[in-house]
Amino acid sequence: MKNVIPRQEVPELVVDTVNGMIWNLRDQLPQNFTMVVFYRGLHCPVCKSYLEELNSKIEQYRDRGINVICISANSGALAEKTVIEWNIEKLTIGYDLSIENAREWDLYISKSVSEKEPDIFFEPALFLIRPDNSLYAASIQSMPFARPKFDDLLKSLDFIIKEEYPARGEA
Repeated sequence: MKNVIPRQEVPELVVDTVNGMIWNLRDQLPQNFTMVVFYRGLHCPVCKSYLEELNSKIEQYRDRGINVICISANSGALAEKTVIEWNIEKLTIGYDLSIENAREWDLYISKSVSEKEPDIFFEPALFLIRPDNSLYAASIQSMPFARPKFDDLLKSLDFIIKEEYPARGEA
Protein backbone atom coordinates (compact mmCIF):
# COMPACT_ATOMS: atom_id res chain seq x y z
CA MET A 1 0.00 0.00 0.00
CA LYS A 2 1.38 3.39 -1.01
CA ASN A 3 1.66 6.23 1.47
CA VAL A 4 2.11 9.01 -1.09
CA ILE A 5 -0.68 9.37 -3.62
CA PRO A 6 -1.30 12.33 -5.93
CA ARG A 7 -3.96 14.77 -4.71
CA GLN A 8 -3.76 13.35 -1.17
CA GLU A 9 -1.94 14.79 1.83
CA VAL A 10 1.66 13.70 2.15
CA PRO A 11 3.17 12.39 5.41
CA GLU A 12 4.63 14.79 7.93
CA LEU A 13 8.17 15.93 7.27
CA VAL A 14 10.24 17.74 9.90
CA VAL A 15 14.05 17.89 9.75
CA ASP A 16 16.91 19.88 11.19
CA THR A 17 18.84 21.91 8.64
CA VAL A 18 22.49 22.83 8.27
CA ASN A 19 21.60 26.50 8.78
CA GLY A 20 20.36 25.68 12.31
CA MET A 21 16.63 25.86 11.62
CA ILE A 22 13.98 23.20 12.03
CA TRP A 23 12.26 22.79 8.66
CA ASN A 24 8.63 21.64 8.74
CA LEU A 25 6.73 20.93 5.52
CA ARG A 26 3.48 22.03 7.18
CA ASP A 27 5.00 25.51 7.73
CA GLN A 28 5.88 26.04 4.06
CA LEU A 29 3.86 28.63 2.18
CA PRO A 30 5.14 28.44 -1.41
CA GLN A 31 3.42 30.32 -4.18
CA ASN A 32 3.22 27.11 -6.25
CA PHE A 33 5.06 24.07 -4.86
CA THR A 34 7.51 22.77 -2.31
CA MET A 35 10.07 20.53 -3.99
CA VAL A 36 11.57 17.90 -1.70
CA VAL A 37 14.71 16.22 -3.01
CA PHE A 38 15.72 13.16 -1.02
CA TYR A 39 19.35 12.20 -1.66
CA ARG A 40 21.51 9.26 -0.61
CA GLY A 41 24.18 11.22 1.28
CA LEU A 42 27.76 12.42 1.21
CA HIS A 43 29.01 9.03 -0.01
CA CYS A 44 27.16 9.35 -3.35
CA PRO A 45 28.98 10.96 -6.31
CA VAL A 46 25.78 10.98 -8.38
CA CYS A 47 24.06 12.97 -5.61
CA LYS A 48 26.99 15.38 -5.59
CA SER A 49 26.61 16.29 -9.27
CA TYR A 50 22.81 16.35 -8.95
CA LEU A 51 22.77 18.79 -6.04
CA GLU A 52 25.53 20.90 -7.57
CA GLU A 53 23.35 21.30 -10.65
CA LEU A 54 20.31 22.19 -8.53
CA ASN A 55 22.42 24.72 -6.59
CA SER A 56 23.26 26.45 -9.89
CA LYS A 57 19.56 26.66 -10.84
CA ILE A 58 17.94 27.36 -7.46
CA GLU A 59 17.04 30.97 -8.30
CA GLN A 60 15.07 29.75 -11.33
CA TYR A 61 12.99 27.54 -9.02
CA ARG A 62 12.48 30.33 -6.49
CA ASP A 63 11.44 32.69 -9.32
CA ARG A 64 8.65 30.21 -10.14
CA GLY A 65 7.35 30.19 -6.56
CA ILE A 66 8.91 26.90 -5.59
CA ASN A 67 10.48 26.26 -2.18
CA VAL A 68 13.24 23.63 -2.27
CA ILE A 69 14.79 21.40 0.39
CA CYS A 70 17.26 18.53 -0.01
CA ILE A 71 17.24 15.83 2.68
CA SER A 72 19.41 12.84 3.59
CA ALA A 73 19.77 10.43 6.50
CA ASN A 74 23.29 11.80 7.14
CA SER A 75 24.18 13.24 10.53
CA GLY A 76 24.43 16.98 11.02
CA ALA A 77 28.22 16.84 10.81
CA LEU A 78 28.10 14.94 7.50
CA ALA A 79 25.44 17.32 6.14
CA GLU A 80 27.64 20.32 7.00
CA LYS A 81 30.59 18.60 5.32
CA THR A 82 28.38 17.97 2.27
CA VAL A 83 27.56 21.68 1.90
CA ILE A 84 31.24 22.63 2.10
CA GLU A 85 32.74 19.84 -0.03
CA TRP A 86 30.02 20.01 -2.70
CA ASN A 87 29.81 23.83 -2.67
CA ILE A 88 26.00 23.83 -2.44
CA GLU A 89 25.56 26.76 -0.05
CA LYS A 90 22.43 28.08 -1.84
CA LEU A 91 20.43 24.94 -0.98
CA THR A 92 18.52 24.22 2.20
CA ILE A 93 19.99 20.93 3.44
CA GLY A 94 18.04 18.81 5.90
CA TYR A 95 19.55 15.86 7.71
CA ASP A 96 18.94 12.96 10.07
CA LEU A 97 15.77 11.75 8.37
CA SER A 98 14.98 8.40 9.95
CA ILE A 99 14.60 5.26 7.87
CA GLU A 100 11.10 4.88 9.35
CA ASN A 101 10.17 8.36 8.08
CA ALA A 102 11.73 7.52 4.70
CA ARG A 103 9.48 4.44 4.50
CA GLU A 104 6.44 6.67 5.18
CA TRP A 105 7.43 8.54 2.02
CA ASP A 106 7.68 5.23 0.07
CA LEU A 107 11.44 5.62 -0.43
CA TYR A 108 13.53 2.59 -1.30
CA ILE A 109 15.94 1.58 1.45
CA SER A 110 19.38 0.11 0.74
CA LYS A 111 22.00 -1.67 2.78
CA SER A 112 25.68 -0.94 2.35
CA VAL A 113 27.54 -2.76 -0.44
CA SER A 114 30.87 -0.98 0.16
CA GLU A 115 32.72 0.51 3.07
CA LYS A 116 32.10 4.02 1.64
CA GLU A 117 28.34 3.66 2.22
CA PRO A 118 26.45 3.94 5.52
CA ASP A 119 25.05 0.67 6.86
CA ILE A 120 21.56 1.67 5.73
CA PHE A 121 20.26 4.66 3.76
CA PHE A 122 17.46 5.65 1.40
CA GLU A 123 17.59 5.99 -2.36
CA PRO A 124 16.81 9.27 -4.16
CA ALA A 125 13.40 10.75 -4.81
CA LEU A 126 11.87 14.06 -5.82
CA PHE A 127 8.42 15.26 -4.78
CA LEU A 128 6.39 18.29 -5.80
CA ILE A 129 3.93 19.22 -3.08
CA ARG A 130 1.17 21.80 -3.35
CA PRO A 131 0.76 24.53 -0.69
CA ASP A 132 -2.12 22.50 0.84
CA ASN A 133 0.39 19.62 1.42
CA SER A 134 -1.16 17.40 -1.23
CA LEU A 135 1.15 15.48 -3.53
CA TYR A 136 1.38 16.83 -7.06
CA ALA A 137 4.12 14.58 -8.47
CA ALA A 138 6.66 12.01 -7.32
CA SER A 139 9.77 10.42 -8.81
CA ILE A 140 11.02 7.64 -6.56
CA GLN A 141 14.16 5.71 -7.55
CA SER A 142 15.54 2.37 -6.38
CA MET A 143 19.03 3.24 -7.68
CA PRO A 144 21.13 6.41 -7.73
CA PHE A 145 20.45 6.82 -11.47
CA ALA A 146 17.56 8.00 -13.70
CA ARG A 147 16.61 11.13 -11.78
CA PRO A 148 14.52 13.99 -13.19
CA LYS A 149 16.63 16.53 -15.08
CA PHE A 150 16.36 20.00 -13.55
CA ASP A 151 16.14 21.86 -16.89
CA ASP A 152 13.37 19.53 -18.07
CA LEU A 153 11.56 19.98 -14.77
CA LEU A 154 11.73 23.78 -15.09
CA LYS A 155 10.11 23.60 -18.54
CA SER A 156 7.43 21.25 -17.20
CA LEU A 157 6.77 23.55 -14.25
CA ASP A 158 6.27 26.50 -16.60
CA PHE A 159 3.60 24.50 -18.43
CA ILE A 160 2.03 23.15 -15.21
CA ILE A 161 1.76 26.61 -13.65
CA LYS A 162 0.55 28.39 -16.82
CA GLU A 163 -2.03 25.75 -17.76
CA GLU A 164 -3.00 24.81 -14.19
CA TYR A 165 -2.33 21.23 -15.19
CA PRO A 166 -3.82 18.84 -12.61
CA ALA A 167 -1.99 16.19 -10.62
CA ARG A 168 -2.22 12.74 -12.21
CA GLY A 169 -1.91 9.15 -11.02
CA GLU A 170 -4.45 9.12 -8.18
CA ALA A 171 -6.88 6.58 -9.70
